[in-house]
This record gives sequence, structure tokens and C-alpha cells, in this order.
Amino acid sequence: MGVSSQRPVLLDLLRRHWGYDGFRPLQQEAMEAHLSRRDSIVILPTGGGKSLCFQAPALAMEGTAIVVSPLISLMKDQVDTLRGMGIQAGKLHSGQPVDEARAVGDALRSGDLRLLYVSPERLIMEGFDRITRGAPVSFLAVDEAHCISEWGHDFRKEYRMLAGFREAFPEASIHAYTATATPQVAKDMGAQLGLRKPVTLIGSFDRPNLFYRSEPRGDATLQIRRIAARHRGESGIVYCISRKDTEKIAEELRGAGIDALPYHAGLADEVRATNQDRFINDEVQVIVATIAFGMGIDKPDVRFVVHAGLPKSLENYQQESGRAGRDGLASECVLLHSGADIMKWKHITRDLPAAQLRISNNKLRAVEDYATSFACRRAALLRYFGEGWTQESCGGCDVCAGHPSPVPDSLVVAQKILSCVKRLREEHGPVYTANVLRAADDARIVEAGHHQLSTYGLLRDVTAEVVRGWIAQLSAQGYLLLDGRGEAPLRVTARGWEAIHGRATPQLFQPSARGEEFVEEEVPQNDEWQGVDRDLFEELRILRANLAKDSDLRPYQVFGDRTLREMASVRPSTLAGLGRLYGVGQRKRESYGDAFLAAIRSFCKRRPELPVDVDLEAAPPPRKASGPSPDRVKAQALELLRKGGSVRDVAEVVHRAESTIRGYLVSMIGEENLTDPELWVPASDVKRIRSAAKKLDEYTRLRPIFDHLEGSIPYDHISITLACLRNSRGE
Repeated sequence: MGVSSQRPVLLDLLRRHWGYDGFRPLQQEAMEAHLSRRDSIVILPTGGGKSLCFQAPALAMEGTAIVVSPLISLMKDQVDTLRGMGIQAGKLHSGQPVDEARAVGDALRSGDLRLLYVSPERLIMEGFDRITRGAPVSFLAVDEAHCISEWGHDFRKEYRMLAGFREAFPEASIHAYTATATPQVAKDMGAQLGLRKPVTLIGSFDRPNLFYRSEPRGDATLQIRRIAARHRGESGIVYCISRKDTEKIAEELRGAGIDALPYHAGLADEVRATNQDRFINDEVQVIVATIAFGMGIDKPDVRFVVHAGLPKSLENYQQESGRAGRDGLASECVLLHSGADIMKWKHITRDLPAAQLRISNNKLRAVEDYATSFACRRAALLRYFGEGWTQESCGGCDVCAGHPSPVPDSLVVAQKILSCVKRLREEHGPVYTANVLRAADDARIVEAGHHQLSTYGLLRDVTAEVVRGWIAQLSAQGYLLLDGRGEAPLRVTARGWEAIHGRATPQLFQPSARGEEFVEEEVPQNDEWQGVDRDLFEELRILRANLAKDSDLRPYQVFGDRTLREMASVRPSTLAGLGRLYGVGQRKRESYGDAFLAAIRSFCKRRPELPVDVDLEAAPPPRKASGPSPDRVKAQALELLRKGGSVRDVAEVVHRAESTIRGYLVSMIGEENLTDPELWVPASDVKRIRSAAKKLDEYTRLRPIFDHLEGSIPYDHISITLACLRNSRGE
């Protein structure tokens, strides 16, 4: 049976077992790679549905799929979830009782397992052949595959042995899955696993349901209390750098009336396991942990993640913050930072070999720039992972939402910084430059004679952290080149020269002041709760917890929050109606349907004004603003763009943001296979972009082109031109 003819089979499996009506981005392509027995590299963000990419094909193929996972607790949760849906799955790991492991081996050889989760240590310890002897293997899926690369943020030596699978099963395909991998790490993953012309699928790292915020750390516990108050009754994770901080913050949160427990490697195993289980089972609201926590859980309803200190890399931050909102519902990610965090990490990593230390320091500088800059947080994350971002405002971070305060006379402040960089002959990095501007007590400044520069001491009344933050902001906005390599010299771009001469105006922001008095903030309402009866939702949550306890499952393994919200909105009265809801598969409907329907009927009997079987499609929520429909606006915009209208002019005509119009244009170029960007981009810019793309052999990522051209051409011109160039190359 061909791949294309398998699509209905896959959709039927999704509906029957998982209760889903369709694929998330790139899931179908990933599944088709399995079905066609082609190797693949699949990079999808946390919450992007990676597991389903190999679980569904395993049911559609003959034999048993081997899934390598380094996390025993995550392995257990996934196997329990699969079994709860009627799918035969097993697990093998080094901490397993002998009799249990023997039973799993027997089930494998008898053909009763569709998926077998194996830890890399167990797979290597016993050998591929011994574990799978007598059992047909459909494919090998390597989860957390970035662990195989020394360039990654979580290298594990045992992963290097997985390349032996190719020799043991030359006909089986191998598939590498991860949520966080730079282009360099992705290339190394393929090489280390011996992949043969792999299909490479890289999803967007954008998580639209996450709101990103960064603020200087003052009273950390007070700041965390404010965040937890916005999410009363909802789960949250607080990450700390040290064990001491986890204990301190957990204790202070409990003293403030917030159920919180610590988690770190210094706790006894049974205490650590108990604390994790209580959090996953919704018995406590907050877990305060070192970075050791979270890798082994699949909890989808974490509503906030707070970093009480800088993570050691943006890879870590993407992965850890990505544990918020894995169910796709609105969630919050907050980074509290201090200059002391840098020194703490440098102390921790001081004994690394020189090459690894250099990589570590570069990653640390990148995350510091992210935290202190007041450019769009989402754009900074996406560009770090090589994904272009051309929108002027994401609407989903503190900067784009207008939370930071603008600096009075931003242009003047920027000119002081840019002029200082030029007077230092572009030979020094951000720390030294900030010291000169602040007239810091630094012997190197006097020795070099830089205390005599006209820019010396121009920002003497500003803290070093704020000045470095402004430097990072100028870099993010294209006025300075800052490549993140330790104290690599700063360079003023062509756009920076425009600012020095007053022909361009940067937008600089100040960290907002934080008071010391605790004020409970209102929880902002969003469209996700529209039509949902909160009281019924809470009753269904209690029922879910009781059913999970009776079945020895996690609450989310019964039904997720998104499903409960739909129940509390639609209020179905029949099993057929319940089966229409998101996340209600056949097995779960049979197992839990009657109990939830009884709870809904009982609630509606007490509240007779609430109708049952509400048809959401027949009664869509009203739009927030009047005016033309989005489809009509888009059609009008595209018509104007086809006639050569500029992004700015079209935005003014249809009353939409330039970023929205730019998105329409790039999509149109791809859909209509357009190859001439000169309708919207000056010919001189097109020529320079084309030359840079050819020289760098880069037709996807925007930042390398932007940096190569020293910031002299805006991102939107680069984005439009590259889209056309990709079409002309047949990509």
C-alpha cells in the first residue's frame, strides 16, 4: 500500500485512538517518512506533537517500533497513556525488575507489542540483537536525539552507541526527533546516527500560545507570587540555578500560602519522586526545581514557567519554557535575571575543557542578550534557531505588548553608545564599551587612554546591566553587530551610521521599576474561556482527578484541559456528542464517557438556564471589532500587492499592520510561485541580497544575510527576496 493511500488509515487512527481530526504542522510528512521507510530528522518544538509522529505509523506498519528515550519517568507516562487508549506498548530500562523485563521481552517476541520504549543504556547493555531477537522491527525512533551531538546542550555519551542499530537492522529506517537543535546540531545528529539521505523536517519554533516576559530580578519570591496569583489553581514550574535557591523559594512560597515543593538532585530519591508525582497529579500548584526537573514529564497543562535565574543557554530556555502550554492553551513564560547569574554559571563551568568552555560562554552570552534586550522576545528566539521572523510586533511578549517603558531621548542615548563604539575603533566588546561609557574603575581604560575620549562617562549614572541591555537592543534592531562570541568587538552597521547622523531613530527601553508591596493582579481573560462555564469546568477537573486516582493514571491521561473546557462549553448529553470533542478517542469514550456525561447532566439540572449540546459552529463567538471580515481584507490586500503596491501603502489602505501585510505577501509568493521581487523591493537591494545569498549559500535564514550586509537592508526586503529566490531555485 502506497504512502498516499495510507493517509485515510492514519486519519482513522488519529480519530479512533487520540480523538484528533487532523494533523499538526509537519506531522503528516513525518509519518509518511516512516511509512515509506525513509530515514528522517524531525525538529518540532515542545508541544508540537512529536510523539504522535512515530506512534501513529507504528500502528499502521507491520512489526514493532523501537523508541529510544533517555527518561524513565517520561517513558512510563507515554506507555501508560498508550495502554489507556488500547494500544499495546511496553518499556525496558535499567531500573526495571527482572520479571517485568522478561514479560516485556516475551510480549515483544510474540508480536503483541506495537511500540517498545527502551532506554539507551539498556539497549546498549544487552545489545540490539538480544533485545529484539525473533521480533520484526518496523523502525527505530530516537527521541531527544540532540543528546547524540557534542554541539548540543545535553550531550550523552551512551547515545553515540546508537549508530550500531544500522548494522543490526540494515533494512529498518531510523528517525531522529528533538525539540531543540541548531542547524549545526541537526547536521551532527544525522552523521552520528548514520542516516541515509534523511527527510529533514524543521517545524516552526514559534509557540503562539506562549507569552514571553523578561524582567530584572528583585525580590524573586514576590515576583513569583504575582505570577502564581494570575494563575490561581493552575500548575506552574519555577526553575532555579542552585539547590539552595529551590529550597528557599519553595519555603517562602509555602509561607505565602502557595502549595509548592522543591525538586533537585540533593533530595532523597523517594522524596524527589514523591514531589514530582504530587505536582503531576495536581496535588500541589508549583514545583520549584533545578534544571534536572521536567525532562521526564509529559504534563500538558503547565500554565506558567518562571526562571528565577538565567538558564545556561537559549536551547535550555526554549526547552524548559516550552513545558508551558503543551496542550496549546494560553500560558506564560517569565525570565527573572541578574548580572550575578553570569558569574554563577561561569563558576559552575570553569573546569570545562577549553573548547567546551568557549561554546558554553557563547551560549551564555546569547541568553544574556535575550534577557536584557528590549527587542521582540519571540523574534530573538526564532532567529537564534535559524528561523526568519519579519513581523514588527508578535503581540505575545512584554516588549510587543508595550510593557517596558521607553527611554526618553532614545536617539541621544543610542548616539552616545554608537559614537563610543566608533571612538574605540570597533575593537572592543559590550562589557568594555559599557565600562567606558560609565567611567567604571577599570585599569585597562586608563592604560589605553580611553578615559580621554569624548564619550567617556557619558552614561555614568546608568548601571552596567542597563547599558549592556541597550547595546543588545541596538544589536537586535540592526544598529550594531554583536555576534555573541565572548567579548567579540562591536561594529556599527550602515543603519547605525544613519542613527549617528540623526537619520534613523532606535527605540530603547528601560526595565520597569518593581515595588516591594505584593499586589494581587487580575487574571486576564482570553477567548479560550469564551462560552466555558468555569464552575462546571472545576467540577469536571475534580471528577478527572478521582478517575485518574482510581485508574492509577495522571489526570491529563484521562482528559486534557482543552477537552474539559470543550465539555464545559458544549455540555454534551450523549456519548455520540462527547465523541465529537477534541481529544475524546473511542477507548476513552468507552472508559470515562458515562461518568462525565452524568456529571454534566447533574450540573445542568442544578443550573437549568444552561442549555446542553451547544453547537459552537452554529453560534460562533462575536468578533471583538466591527469592520470587514479578515478574508475580505486579505483579498483586497493581495490584489493591491499584485499591482505592485508597497507593504506600507497597502497597510494604510486596508488599515492593517505592516507586519500583517508582509505576511500576506510572503505567503502569496510561495503559493503563486513568484520569482520577481522587484515589484516590492528596490532593484539595488535585490541585487545585493541575491549576491549575499549566493556567497553564503543561504536561502532560508534571514539573520546571516542581514549580518553579511551589515544591517543596511531591512529584514522585510530580505524575506521577500529570499522567498522569490527559493521559487526560482525550485525549492
